[in-house]
Amino acid sequence: MAHLQVAECTSLEDILHNCSSCCCFKRKCGLFGAGGLIMYDVGSASITYSASDILAVLLLGAVGGILGSIYNYLVDKVVRTYSIINEYVSHSKLSTCCIIPIKKGPAFKISLVVTVALLTSCCFYFLPWVAHCIPCPSSSTLACPSVDESGEYQNFQCPPGYYNDLASLFLNTNDDAIRNLLSPKISKEFHISSLFIYFATIYCLGIITYGIAIPSGLFIPVILAGATYGRLVSRIFEPITGLDRGLFALLGAASFLGGTMRMTVSICVILLELTNDLLLLPLVMLVLLVSKTVADGFNKGVYDLILQIKGLPYLEAHAEPYMKNLVARDVVSGPLITFSGVEKVGIIWHALNATGHNGFPVIDEPPFTDAPELCGVVLRSHLLVLLKEKIFSNAKDFIDQSSFQRISTLDFGKAGSGKGIKLEDIDLDEEEMDMYVDLHPITNASPYTVVETMPLGKAAIIFRQHGLRHMCVVPKSQGRPPVVGILTRHDFMPEHVLGLYPHIKSHKQHLGISMKKIISSVLDCCVH
Repeated sequence: MAHLQVAECTSLEDILHNCSSCCCFKRKCGLFGAGGLIMYDVGSASITYSASDILAVLLLGAVGGILGSIYNYLVDKVVRTYSIINEYVSHSKLSTCCIIPIKKGPAFKISLVVTVALLTSCCFYFLPWVAHCIPCPSSSTLACPSVDESGEYQNFQCPPGYYNDLASLFLNTNDDAIRNLLSPKISKEFHISSLFIYFATIYCLGIITYGIAIPSGLFIPVILAGATYGRLVSRIFEPITGLDRGLFALLGAASFLGGTMRMTVSICVILLELTNDLLLLPLVMLVLLVSKTVADGFNKGVYDLILQIKGLPYLEAHAEPYMKNLVARDVVSGPLITFSGVEKVGIIWHALNATGHNGFPVIDEPPFTDAPELCGVVLRSHLLVLLKEKIFSNAKDFIDQSSFQRISTLDFGKAGSGKGIKLEDIDLDEEEMDMYVDLHPITNASPYTVVETMPLGKAAIIFRQHGLRHMCVVPKSQGRPPVVGILTRHDFMPEHVLGLYPHIKSHKQHLGISMKKIISSVLDCCVH
């Protein structure tokens, strides 16, 4: 669905652009003039390729997938580290041996941003001094050295008639750097050592920059690193391939995007829109397919990893293969906390204080029913409303409905983040703790239930398709409590299921373990 939306938005954008171009007087309409949406023109490259070129593209995609998975692995570790050091700092008292965690404020986050900014500035300014001055190419149709601040040939402390290739990458804007890397007009102007230095710098800075308190994304750094990687590979494979270096840079960017973000159709549409050349479609699709397939065997996409870091329980559209060997009752964990239809206030208060559960099964028991039966599920937020309004009774009996008239339906609406009623805001004395509250008016009497023997995969699909928050597990046989447990998104997550049954390992996990070993070996080799 997301891919279709991208395609529809792209088509609408093209229609509006063409209409604006037709109405444009003398084609002087800025971005709505000729070539307005074509940011990186690689269309002048010859798109004919042989078997050796396909082999080079396949290798480019495979290595790009491995580098992308390593990128995701390191981003995950760095963001988790930032989350820890931004939240608390350990402070030890001199008089005792205990360590007291102190919550950090915004000043520490700002200092982290300043540190990363200074490191980035130092890299961008001092690294061009490492490169040697190169004579301007005589065959170039572009001004060398560049007259403007942004150009293909930056002078940077070089004599007239020379340029610094590393400064042409570092001291340009990101758009100009990408345009220089993808340009078919530039062939051997960037030395291999300069490309390697730029690639390593952008690769590492992109990892350490993401997660700090600035709006830094992943898309442009990944394109920059991928385009540089493609240029570097084109110089290495020069004897066996005749593909243009700008085309190799584009394919390198596609391989990195596929290896990190694991999107295929969306990235393909975006790259074709930026380059305006449908002849690139087969090679772009091939390199995306290879890079994503290779990277999927190692770890998840970078956005999936970020969801895990933020603690957002995202459920996949399909059930995991190992779920076919489990049933619903196998993943029910923790003691089940239930309430009676008419419950004592003190029991509710202590349950809310002891747990962070957001839903509780409500069970009617004699004398209200002949046998215990499931009445429904009550939400934590609704219980807090009742406790705050103090709609209590001295007897364990149903409360008159007129008592609820002073509560508006808006009080039970979902409040914004941090604006709901908190248990600390409710003041109850000992007499009120011994009173009773009728939960029937606020109980959802028709909750989704599954039998305890239902396959876990089927329960997970039902849970996701209906967008549930709670699912009650009921017993298969009579003579038992009316509810076995309650399932939430957390109970379907692989981390929870595989934590309960560590002997169950899926095919992806075996590949993930192998990938960690490979990454550790590569990092050890790089360090030593």
